[in-house]
Amino acid sequence: MTDKKLITRYKEYLKANLSKKRYNHSVNVADAAVELAKLYGEDSDKALVAGLLHDVAKELPIEKQREYVLKSTLGVDEVETKSHALFHAVAGAELAKLVFGIDDMDIILAIRYHTVAAGDMSSLAAIIYLADLISADRDYKDVKRMRKLAVSGLERAMLEALKFSITDSVSKGNTIPLSTLAAYNRFLNETLKKEKNDKLRKGAG
Repeated sequence: MTDKKLITRYKEYLKANLSKKRYNHSVNVADAAVELAKLYGEDSDKALVAGLLHDVAKELPIEKQREYVLKSTLGVDEVETKSHALFHAVAGAELAKLVFGIDDMDIILAIRYHTVAAGDMSSLAAIIYLADLISADRDYKDVKRMRKLAVSGLERAMLEALKFSITDSVSKGNTIPLSTLAAYNRFLNETLKKEKNDKLRKGAG
């Protein structure tokens, strides 16, 4: 069970360093992450922490975020070093280690990959990625569809989430990190394999 005093400390830090809107988003993501963790048999305490802290660096000055990115040892690719919108995930992972002393790499990497995903991301990281997309404060056009997908299977949900993200990036003329493409390929292959196995099972039945 996560220490309630630690959770209070995290929330107090977030309240002091984020806007009210961003703080509320962080709490909503944590809530969604806990529900998804329970659904998919993952650690709900880790989901709570990673969800709360996923945007911990979001409102730091861009140059400060960049410093964290350039010093990071978390496998940052060239695209991420040039896109301001991607800085906060890497910076947040580093901040979680430095400010709060978090050394659980499952939590650190879930924060680190919540914007770009990765081919070797853990189930916890996938849960945080999805929770960020479907949290209660989100109101984009396809959010209801994404909320349904998020609870229908982790692989399929991630595939659709990545399609959404990549399509959005392409439409805006943005570059796409290699880790995002690796995640797309992984979840496409896993989804196709699962669908094939499901068909074989139905045929055998």
